[in-house]
Amino acid sequence: MSEAMPEQQTRAPLPFGRFLLDGLRQMLRGNAAYWAWVTLLLALIGIGGWYYYLQLSQGLVTTNMTNQVSWGFYIANFTFLVGVAAAAVMLAIPAYIFHRDDIKTVVLMGDTMAISAVIMAILFVVVDLGRPDRIWHLLPGIGRFNFPESMLAWDVVVLNGYLLLNLVISFYIISCHYRGCEPKLRFYFPFVVVAIFWAISIHTVTAFLFSANHGREYWHHAILAPRFIASAFCSGPALMILGLQIIRRISNYPIPWSVINHLAIVMTVSLQITLFFVAAELFTEFYNESEGAMSGHYLFLGLNGHDALVPWIWSALAMLGVATLIGTIHPLRRKVMLLNIACVLTVIGVWIEKGMGFVIPGFVPSTIGEIHEYAPNLHEVMVSLGIWGIGLLIFTLMAKAAIPIECGELRAPGVKAGKNICATD
Repeated sequence: MSEAMPEQQTRAPLPFGRFLLDGLRQMLRGNAAYWAWVTLLLALIGIGGWYYYLQLSQGLVTTNMTNQVSWGFYIANFTFLVGVAAAAVMLAIPAYIFHRDDIKTVVLMGDTMAISAVIMAILFVVVDLGRPDRIWHLLPGIGRFNFPESMLAWDVVVLNGYLLLNLVISFYIISCHYRGCEPKLRFYFPFVVVAIFWAISIHTVTAFLFSANHGREYWHHAILAPRFIASAFCSGPALMILGLQIIRRISNYPIPWSVINHLAIVMTVSLQITLFFVAAELFTEFYNESEGAMSGHYLFLGLNGHDALVPWIWSALAMLGVATLIGTIHPLRRKVMLLNIACVLTVIGVWIEKGMGFVIPGFVPSTIGEIHEYAPNLHEVMVSLGIWGIGLLIFTLMAKAAIPIECGELRAPGVKAGKNICATD
């Protein structure tokens, strides 16, 4: 009995504050390159914050949005980031459902990316509101949440719910490793299953948020939700591949190439499906062209001399086509440089196709046939860069604290170092 006591003491619950304090200390340690990166992000956040202050004081008139085009650069980023957040399921399913041990070692990085992406998506909705201080009108009991009749209320539920699920799962697993014990599957697996289905729901609800607008025929497609999910599984894995390679280079966190190969295959198949969906919608729009097809005509061919988005959308499709070609041909996909090029092209191409190339044409022409072209101004770009800075900073700090715990380098006081999952060479 006396010999078992030290073992029990080392695994006893530790104060929550000590766990947070050790994580904070780890975030405040780093070399010159780490602090240069953090300083850059803080500068972006500061500049974006200043431009947002100007927007709050002067109103949305500081942006290029109008009554005719009321959703612009902010909602384009929101749409893209919801897909990035949903793509974390591409690591969760093989790790927890099919028990891929190689993927299970990096699934926390996918959860961290999902948390950062959801926070950025929510912030883009906030900055798109002219009076965010009135959001209290949505609070149940104080105001009216308008659930379930409002699609916006559904979006609030699914985004915040998905954020909470990822925080709970990540916190439980990382805190167990910090205490030197393995997390109990029966405790967190139900949350994982819910999170997998929830990931699909967040982008499905986002698609319904667009298609529920009765006066915007360009968004009235039955395959809109599947198309959103397919494009999410392009851009999300592409960002993961790039991010995991960076983590692999700057730390000793184990990133098996089998994980990157898995993500590359997911990205390639999703690109093929996405291009097929785009072709199907183009056929529907142009074969029997009606008044409802004018938005698609404006996007791809221009309308009455207005063609601001034409070079953007065709460039995006060309990028996605090249990325698909690289991913489909195995010898090309296995070359790291070409794979990285394909990932960059995928991220940019999906951002244009599902962002500016999807949101803006829904408003052009307007419901009374007016053509008001839109392009983001410097104000919108700087506010957006500030939000991206917040998301990247959150990911950086969370990864900075999680990596040493996962590698067995950071443990609670009195706890023997657990299994070191990191490479020793």
